Amino acid sequence: MKIAGATLNQIPLDWKNNISNILEAIEEAKKQKVKIVCLPELCLTGYGCEDLFLSHWVSENALQHIFEIKEYCDDIIAVIGLPVIVDGFIYNGACVINNRKIIGISLKQNLAKDGVHYEPRWFEAWPAGVISTISYDNEVIEVGDIIYETDGIKFGFEICEDAWRKDKRPGYSLCHRGVNLILNPSASHFAMGKSELREHEVVIEGSQKFNCVYLFVNHLGNEAGRMIYDGDIIIGQNGKLLAVNRRLSFKNYNLLSCEVDFKNVGKSEVLKSDDNKDRNEELARAVSLALYDYLRKSKSKGYVLSLSGGADSSICAVLVAEMVKRASSELGWPQFCKALGIPEQDVNENWKKAVNLLLTCAYQGTKNSSTATFNAAKTLADSIGAAFYEWKIDDEVISYTQKIEKAINRNLSWEQDDITLQNIQARARSPIIWMLANIKRAVLLTTSNRSEGDVGYATMDGDTSGSLAPIAGLSKIFILQWLKWAEVELGHAGLNPVNNLQPTAELRPLERNQTDEDDLMPYGILAEIEKHAIRDRKSPKEVYTLLFKKFGEDERIKVYVKKFFRLWSINQWKRERLAPSFHLDDLNVDPRSWCRFPILSSGFTEELASF
Repeated sequence: MKIAGATLNQIPLDWKNNISNILEAIEEAKKQKVKIVCLPELCLTGYGCEDLFLSHWVSENALQHIFEIKEYCDDIIAVIGLPVIVDGFIYNGACVINNRKIIGISLKQNLAKDGVHYEPRWFEAWPAGVISTISYDNEVIEVGDIIYETDGIKFGFEICEDAWRKDKRPGYSLCHRGVNLILNPSASHFAMGKSELREHEVVIEGSQKFNCVYLFVNHLGNEAGRMIYDGDIIIGQNGKLLAVNRRLSFKNYNLLSCEVDFKNVGKSEVLKSDDNKDRNEELARAVSLALYDYLRKSKSKGYVLSLSGGADSSICAVLVAEMVKRASSELGWPQFCKALGIPEQDVNENWKKAVNLLLTCAYQGTKNSSTATFNAAKTLADSIGAAFYEWKIDDEVISYTQKIEKAINRNLSWEQDDITLQNIQARARSPIIWMLANIKRAVLLTTSNRSEGDVGYATMDGDTSGSLAPIAGLSKIFILQWLKWAEVELGHAGLNPVNNLQPTAELRPLERNQTDEDDLMPYGILAEIEKHAIRDRKSPKEVYTLLFKKFGEDERIKVYVKKFFRLWSINQWKRERLAPSFHLDDLNVDPRSWCRFPILSSGFTEELASF
C-alpha cells in the first residue's frame, strides 16, 4: 500500500488558504496513487487559533468545510485535522474521509500543556476506548477512539502529544487491537535537535514497540507569529526508518509518499533523505522560513534594523539575507517576488538587489561609538546588499539630558547616574528608527537575545523597541559561535569585522572600555546557570552545587549565581514587554510562550542566603 504524509503551511482561520493547500496536497497524493494521505493536526483551522478555539462557531465552520472538502476525496483516504464539538465540549480531532464519505473522527487523548502549549485551555481530552457519535447534515458520524480498516489493513491514531506520553500512549491499545498502521498528525513546534528525537522516540521506537508501520506528519512554517513548524514527515516500520522528507520548505505544501509492504518490512520502499540536522544549519533554515512567512502573512514591505556592528544586530541582518537567498532558490524568483510584493524587474534574479528592497539598516552612533563598530556595520550591510543609513543621535541625547538637569537642578555624572546616562542613549535611538520603519511600511526588528532577557540587560524602549524579536530565543554564546560558522560555511565574509569585536553596548565613554561580560558575567557561565535554573527548574542552591562541581572552587561562581537569580527576579516586567519572538531552542524566556514568572516576588531572598 502506498501511504503519504502531507505537510501544510497554514494560517489561523484563513479558510481559503488552508483549504487550497489541503486540496492541492490531496490532488498530488491522488496523482501519486496514494491510498492513505495524512495531513497535520488542526490543519483546517490552523493550530495557532488560540482562544478562538473557545468560540463554538469556529468548530462549526470547520465541520461545514469538511463536508465541502470530502467531495474532492474520491478514490483516496484523507485525514484532516479539525476541532470538533461533542456534547457541548471541544475536542482536537482527525477526520477520516474514504472516497467522499466521512467514516469517523478520531479524538486526541493526551493534551499538550507544558512549554509552548496550552491545549487544556481550549480542548478536552478524549477518554481511551470510548466511541460516541455526532450528527451533521443528516449524517451520523462516529467520533472517539476508533479503529479503521481498508484492504485488510487496520489503522488508528496517536495525535501529536499522544505519542510523547510514554506511559499513556494510545499505541499500546492500538497494538493490542491489531492495528497495522498508526497515523500521527501533529503540530510539533520546532526546536534545534528536536527532529532527531521525533525520529527515534516517536517513529522508530513506536513502530518497533507496536509492531506496525508508523507515519508522522507535522505542520510547516511560521503559522501564527511565534511558533515555527519544520514540516517533518517521517515513516517507519517495525523499528526501521523508511523515509524522511527535507524539512523547512518555503512551499505551501510538501508530500512524501512511500510504498509499504505490511507483511515483510524488507520489501517496503526505503527513500533516501537529504535533510540536514546540523544545529547551525537548522537555525539558518528555520529563522529564514519564519521571517519569510512573517513578512508575507503580515503583508509588510520589508524589515528595518538598527545595525550597531555588534553580534545581535548582525545575526538579524544575515538571517534576512539568508531568507532571500533560500526562499528565492527554492521557489524561483517569480513566485518569491509575487509572495513578498516586490517588482521582479527590480531584482533581476540578484539576491543582493532583493535584500536591498527588503532590508533597511541604520547605524545610529554617539560620541561613545567606535569607528570599529561603524566599519563592521557598514561592511556587513554592503556585503549583503542592504540599504544603509548612518546618523548621530548626540543632539537628542544632549537635549534630553539638559532638560532633566534643569528640572532636577543638578548635572548628571557617570559616577552617580551611570544607568540613566546609558539608557537615554539607547532610548534616543528608538523614535527615529521607528520613523524609518513607518516610512518603509516595514517590520522593525529588535535585537535582544535570550541571555539579555534572563538578566534584564536590555533597555526598555531602546534595544527592545520593535515589533518582532527574531533572536530573543537564542543565547548569546550560541549567537557568537553561529556568526563564526556563517562567515565560513555560508560565505558571509562581511561578518569578519563583527567576529573580531568583543561584545559591548558602547554606552559608556570609550575610555571606560565597557564590555558586556564585565557588566554581567562570562556568557558561558550565564548559559550554564540558565540551563539549570530555567530549563531544569533547579533552586539557586542546586544550581550553585552543579556549577561548583563543574568549575571547581571559585568564589566568583557563587557571586554569578546570586547575581543571575537576583537580576532574573527583578526583570520579569521587561520579559513581559518583549516583542513577539520565535521559539528556537529547548527553552525560551518569553512568558507568553514558554516561561511564566511573577512580576513581583521575594527575589529568592531566603534561597540566596542559604549558601
